[in-house]
Amino acid sequence: MHKIIEVRVSEGYRVWIRFEDGTQGTVDLSDLVGKGVFASWKEPQEFAKVFIDPETHTLAWPGGIDLAPDALYDDLKAEKAA
Repeated sequence: MHKIIEVRVSEGYRVWIRFEDGTQGTVDLSDLVGKGVFASWKEPQEFAKVFIDPETHTLAWPGGIDLAPDALYDDLKAEKAA
C-alpha cells in the first residue's frame, strides 16, 4: 500500500499529494463534489478540511470520508505516463 505523507488543498477541488516514495502531483476531485458521501464538499471550506489519516495514510475528511491512496497513486502515475 502506498503511503501519503503530505497533502495541500488547491483551488477547484484539487489536492496536491506526495507519497513516501517521492511520487507527487495534483489530483482533481471536482467530479466527486456533491455526490453521495461527498455532498458536504459543496461547501469549499468542508473540502479544505482534508487531512492524512495517521493509521491508514488515506486522504480523509471529517465525517468518515476517505479516499484510498493506491487509486490516487495510480492516477498520478497514469497522468505522468500520458
